[in-house]
Amino acid sequence: MNAILSADHRDPFGFLGLHTTEPDGPMIARAFLPQARTASLVDATTGAVIAPLEKVRDEGLFAGAFTGRSAWFPYRFRIGTELGEMDVDDPYRFGAVLSELDAHLLVEGNHKKLYDKLGAHLTTIDGVAGTTFAVWAPHAGRVAVIGDFNGWDGRCHGMRLRHECGVWEIFIPGVDPGSFYKYEIKSQAGERLTDKSDPVAFYSERTPGTASIVTNLEHHVWGDQDWMAARQTFVPRERPISIYQIHLGSWRRKPEEGHRWLNYHELADELVGYIKDLGFTHIQMLPIAEYEDEASLGFRPLAPYAPTSRWGRPEQLRLIIDRCHQAGIGVLIDWVANKFADDARGLANFDGTTLYEHPNPHQRFLPGTPGVLCWDYGRREVANYLVANALFWLDKYHIDGIRVPEVETMLYLDYNRARGDWTPNRFGGHENLDAIDFLRRLNEEVYATFPGIFTIADENSAWQRISHPTFVGGMGFGFRWNTAWVRDTLRYLARNPVHRKYYHDELVRGPASAFQENYILPLSHGEVAFGRNSLLSKMPGDRWQKFATLRTYYTLMYAHPGKKMLFMGDEFAQDREWNSDISLDWHLLGDGMHQGVQRLIRDLNALYRSIPALHEQDCESDGFAWIDDNDSDQSVISFLRQDKDGKSVAVFVCNFTPVIRPHYRLGVPTGGFYRERLNTDAETYGGANVGNAGGVEARAEPYHGRPYSLELKLPPFAAVILERAPADTQT
Repeated sequence: MNAILSADHRDPFGFLGLHTTEPDGPMIARAFLPQARTASLVDATTGAVIAPLEKVRDEGLFAGAFTGRSAWFPYRFRIGTELGEMDVDDPYRFGAVLSELDAHLLVEGNHKKLYDKLGAHLTTIDGVAGTTFAVWAPHAGRVAVIGDFNGWDGRCHGMRLRHECGVWEIFIPGVDPGSFYKYEIKSQAGERLTDKSDPVAFYSERTPGTASIVTNLEHHVWGDQDWMAARQTFVPRERPISIYQIHLGSWRRKPEEGHRWLNYHELADELVGYIKDLGFTHIQMLPIAEYEDEASLGFRPLAPYAPTSRWGRPEQLRLIIDRCHQAGIGVLIDWVANKFADDARGLANFDGTTLYEHPNPHQRFLPGTPGVLCWDYGRREVANYLVANALFWLDKYHIDGIRVPEVETMLYLDYNRARGDWTPNRFGGHENLDAIDFLRRLNEEVYATFPGIFTIADENSAWQRISHPTFVGGMGFGFRWNTAWVRDTLRYLARNPVHRKYYHDELVRGPASAFQENYILPLSHGEVAFGRNSLLSKMPGDRWQKFATLRTYYTLMYAHPGKKMLFMGDEFAQDREWNSDISLDWHLLGDGMHQGVQRLIRDLNALYRSIPALHEQDCESDGFAWIDDNDSDQSVISFLRQDKDGKSVAVFVCNFTPVIRPHYRLGVPTGGFYRERLNTDAETYGGANVGNAGGVEARAEPYHGRPYSLELKLPPFAAVILERAPADTQT
C-alpha cells in the first residue's frame, strides 16, 4: 500500500484491480480512488452491487473481499463524491494492449507500424471507450501516465511492464481526444526523472509546453483517391519535378493581426492556389515535426511523430496535403534523421539511460551544433523507431517523399571532429557503419511500402552512389542535392561580366558529373539565409543587370539536367535575405521587374512540364549534349536536350555578357523550324525584347560538327530556349 501511495509500485497490475487469494477462497478488489468518499464493487453486466469497499487509507485507497465469485468478471466501481454518485471503469480490469506478435516485432526491431501500437490510441475495449497508452522504456523502474484526466497524479495510472519487449502499457477508460498527458518515469534506482512527452505522440502542446495530446488520427476524410492511385505508377526520374520549398511560418503573415503567421487551414486556402498558378509540381516543407524553438527552423525535432502545433491541429495539416493532391501537387517534407533536441522533457535520457541517443560520448553529440543529440542507429529498436517514423508520414499524412538533410553528418564518425574525438569502426575506418545500414534499410522499406514516392539526400561530401539502388552498393536514395552545381554557378554569376571568361569552367563543369547521381538542383533556403543574402543581391551590376542575370540563371537551371527546386520568395526575386521571423516581401509584386521574374517562373514551369526533352532524361546522359561549351571569350554556352525517342529536341543558349550578339551561329542535328519558346529578354519579364521574331529556320550549313545550323540574335544577359517543331507542322 505504501508503494502504491508513493507512486513506487513497480507492478500496480499485480496489486490493484480484482484478484483471487486461494482456490475456493474470497476474491479481493483494490482501487486507488482519490476523488471518492465511498466505493462499491459493481457487476458491469448487471449493475448489481457485489460488495462495498473499505477506505483503508485516507489518501483514497479502497479494498474489499467478497465471496460467491471464483473467477474474473467485468466490473466497475460505484463511487460517492462531492458531486454525487457515479460509476467508473477500472483501468486495472483490462488486459494487455500489445499482442505477442507486436512484442516480438518490437524486440526484433522490425515493427513497420509501431505507430499503430505505441503512443496514445483512442479505442473501445469490451464496450468501454478510452485510450490505450504504450511507451518503450526498458530500463525504467516504474512508468505512469499523468494528465489532465487524473490531476497529473502519478499514483493513479501506473503502467504494466511487458518484460519481453520493454514496453509499458495501459488502457485508461474515459480519456477523450484533446486530453493532455505525459509519462512520469522513475529510474531503476527510484529517482523520478523529468516528466516526459510521448516519443510517439501524434499531437503536442504549443511550445514552450511539451505535453502530448490525445488525438484521433483517422479524423480527416481524404479526397485524394485519384492522386494516390496514380502515384502507384509514378516514375520520378522520368517525370517533371519542380519543387517549391517553403517555411510555413514565414511564407505569409497577417500584419493587421499582430504579424501572426497563417494556420494550416489558412495556408490550405491561400498556398495551394498560388502553387498551382505558378505551375510547381511539388512543395517541400521545412521540417514540420514538433520542434523545440523557432531558431532551429524545425531541424531540432522534439516529437518526431507530431506535426508542430504552431500552425494548428494535425487534421488541418492533412487538409493542406489533401488539397495539394486534388490540385495535382505533390507534397514533400524535410525529415531530420541526424539529430534530435537535447531536451530533458523529450527523448534525452528517456528512461534514465542513453536510450535513443548514442551511448558512446564520441558519437552522442554533433560537433558545432549545441542542444542536440545523435541517434543510436546501431540499436535495432531506435532504427525501427526512425524507419517507422518515415513510414508514418507517408502513410498517415499521404506525404509523397522525404528529404534527409545533412546526410554527411551521419555517414562519417569523424565528421567535424578532431583527432582523438572519434572512435574508428570495427574495420578501423571512419565510416559510420550503423548509419549506413540504417539509411539503406530506410530507403528499401519506404520504396517497397509506398510505390511512387521518392527520397532525397542532402549530402555534401564525396560519398559515391548516394542515389543508386542498394543492390548495387548504393545508399538507395531516389535523388541527391547537387549543391556543388549551385555553388559553382553562383560563384560564377557573382563575378563581374568582364572577368567571367576567365572562370568559364565554373559554368560548364556541371554536366561532367550531372549523371553520376540522380540530381536535384537546389536553390534552397540555405542559399538565401545565414548571412548569404538574397539571390538577387548576389548578382553584380545595376538593377536591370541584376534582374536580367537572375532571369538567365533561373532559365539555365530549368534547362540543365536535374530536377528543380526553388525556395519561397525567390520566385519573385525577393531582394533581402530571408528572415524566418517575418513574412516574405509580397509588396514587391507591385514592381514590374519583380512581377516579370514571377511570370518567368510560371512560364518556365509550364515549359518544363510540356517539353519532354527538358525532363524525360533529366538523369540520363543520352538526354544532354553540348553544342558549344568552349566559347569562354563571349561567355556563351549552348546545349541540346532531347527525350528518349528523339522526337522532342530543345536548344538552349545563354549569354552572360551585356553584349548583343546579332549573328550567333549554333550547330543543330536536324533541319526544320525551331520555335523560340522562351526568351528571358522579353518585355513581359522586364527585358528589352531583343530576340528572334518567334523562331528561326535551320539551314543545311554544317556547324559545331552537326549538319544544320541556326543563326540567332542573342540578347544581353539572357537565355533563349528553342524547340524543334514536329515534322507534321513544318512549313
